[in-house]
Amino acid sequence: MTTEPVISANDEKQEVPGLSALTHEWLSAIGEDPAREGLLRTPHRVAKAWSFMTAGYHKTLEDAVGDAVFAAEGSEMVIVKDIEFYSMCEHHMLPFYGRAHVAYIPDGKILGLSKFARIVDLYSRRLQVQERITTQIADATEALLSPKGVAVFMEGVHLCMAMRGVQKQNSSTTTSAMRGRFRTDPRTRAEFMSAVQGTLRGR
Repeated sequence: MTTEPVISANDEKQEVPGLSALTHEWLSAIGEDPAREGLLRTPHRVAKAWSFMTAGYHKTLEDAVGDAVFAAEGSEMVIVKDIEFYSMCEHHMLPFYGRAHVAYIPDGKILGLSKFARIVDLYSRRLQVQERITTQIADATEALLSPKGVAVFMEGVHLCMAMRGVQKQNSSTTTSAMRGRFRTDPRTRAEFMSAVQGTLRGR
């Protein structure tokens, strides 16, 4: 005999509304028994997990950055490397993950370094494509700082390619967005690309 799982009020607050019931139906649709012991709490675990993985829908750039924009002198390139990201492909709802590198050339304003990781999370924790995340990070950096240039380079592994379809487990995808001096000055762009060599697949 199976028993219904006990769900706390705190669990319910963390769940995407309605997703638990949908997951229960999904388990039945693929031929599983949602009432067996190992799956009793799975619908609620899934609902909580998706609440975390799609948190970017419920936050703004202002939420991510707060008051971490500061006035500063200097115009040397700033690079934040190896920011891990995890996202969900909007075409198959399967994960893709990798590393992001963000650079900018200040023009009177700088951003607290940890906030670049929060910006990456803001846009990656949604149903996404890697190309869009790359552009959104560049746009956000431009909007916040009005710098002389912005560069974003991302490398990702997509499970929709590795687990299904062509099943190419060793493939990776790189995307980039170059703005300002990174677009117009080949030497600036080359300096950035040289600095971020040895990304996910090169380690």
